[in-house]
Amino acid sequence: MIVTIDGVAASGKSSVASGVARALGIPYVSSGLLYRAVTLLALERGLTPPTAPALLELLAEHPPELRPLPQGNRVSVGPGPDGEQRDLTDAAHTGAVDAGVSAVARLPEIRQWVNDRLRALPPPFVAEGRDMGTAVFPQAAAKFFLTASARVRAQRRVLERQDDVDKIEAALRARDEHDAAQSRPAQGAQVIDTGTLDLNGVIQAVLSGIEGRR
Repeated sequence: MIVTIDGVAASGKSSVASGVARALGIPYVSSGLLYRAVTLLALERGLTPPTAPALLELLAEHPPELRPLPQGNRVSVGPGPDGEQRDLTDAAHTGAVDAGVSAVARLPEIRQWVNDRLRALPPPFVAEGRDMGTAVFPQAAAKFFLTASARVRAQRRVLERQDDVDKIEAALRARDEHDAAQSRPAQGAQVIDTGTLDLNGVIQAVLSGIEGRR
């Protein structure tokens, strides 16, 4: 079984996917974390603006590895000079990565690179991202799309980032415009507006939708 949870930026996809996966007793997969890792590596290399040839060369040298662990997804790269993997997870969740990830994710060659790695993962799992149900796993048994107003999403994110809510809202609106081509409901997807629901309410709505499709 594959369940896809797509949605706009900061709509709660990772938290919802994690909760749904725990309820089903299967892993969840964060595609966005791979894109964030690629963006972080590009910023560290000074690839601004990023180009597909330069990024593919970088990824051939230092391919990020996504680990869908039970307690949450982690992404790492390495081994480094000390022979150890370098965990990128926390560093991939910064304002600089937020601002740059859309430009990376819009590159068809990078989307293909990420999608190939996601498709290599063995099901069952819950996959969350922008186009899991449309482009990566169109055969998924159950598909969902999360949305909420930019203001609601900004108010949630400010609790994580301790930044100005108006600044975050403006950045999310810009991100929505950049992601419009990829971030849309898949055919047959159930659209859930998370604006009036808490996390558990969204998880229960997804679980009910899955049960209704069985």
